[in-house]
Amino acid sequence: MRLDGRRESSHVEDRRGLSGGGKAGLGIGGIAIVAILTLLMGGDLGDVLQTVGGLSGAGTEQSYEPTAENEALAKFSRQILASTEDVWSQYFQKNGLGAYKNPTLVMYTGSTSTACGQGQAAMGPFYCSADEKLYIDLSFFSSMKQQLGADGDFAYAYVIAHEVGHHVQHVLGTLDQAHSKMARMSKADANRMSVRIELQADFYAGVWAHYENQMFDSIEDGDLEEAIRCASVIGDDYLQKKAQGYAVEESFTHGTAAQRMRWLKKGMSTGDIRQGNTFELSDNQL
Repeated sequence: MRLDGRRESSHVEDRRGLSGGGKAGLGIGGIAIVAILTLLMGGDLGDVLQTVGGLSGAGTEQSYEPTAENEALAKFSRQILASTEDVWSQYFQKNGLGAYKNPTLVMYTGSTSTACGQGQAAMGPFYCSADEKLYIDLSFFSSMKQQLGADGDFAYAYVIAHEVGHHVQHVLGTLDQAHSKMARMSKADANRMSVRIELQADFYAGVWAHYENQMFDSIEDGDLEEAIRCASVIGDDYLQKKAQGYAVEESFTHGTAAQRMRWLKKGMSTGDIRQGNTFELSDNQL
């Protein structure tokens, strides 16, 4: 992905190396998949926090010296966030959607406080609509490569664009409406609603990629394959089979590998958010 000379977003909080009130007792590479599977098996953010909290000890300040790789990932993340700002601001303006409000990217290590509760590195990247911030411990990208075999700058960009996709949902009111409905649903129905939220965020990530390439001619040979590969290995069915040898469909909260790839590619090809209303479709149509 060509990013040379591209601007970096200023909507960033760099909390790397700061104590967040608790350090994970295991490294992110050891517990990231455990936390992800907590979500995939039907758990919610509270379940993840409880699970990870049980693995965490009392927080202590620890010296932190970012590696050259970590610094490069930080710069990359700021550039991708800047790209999402450019793309979505222009898209909202051209399509009469009002002003696009930029989210804030929080980079942290270990754990950090959020308006949605205590964030932990083992949760992977996440978006909190209560403070309109997306959170990431950059070591997650190493876990993607080591634990899931998903690697490459465009795969990493897709991860960030997906979380920004949740912010787009929030700005448009979709996310809050869905969460309100989920609060009144059974666990199984809430899981099905969650799948629709996540697939639409994948679609929005694809829409971003569509216009990112139009605006900056940044996508190189192999980039799309990186993102699609990443989407395939974070499907509920793939992760559950990897962890336990089988998949439980009613526990899916993010969508299957095939679904995630399909909606990402649809967003890339159409660049039209009107074609990404996952909430109007039946399970079979997803």
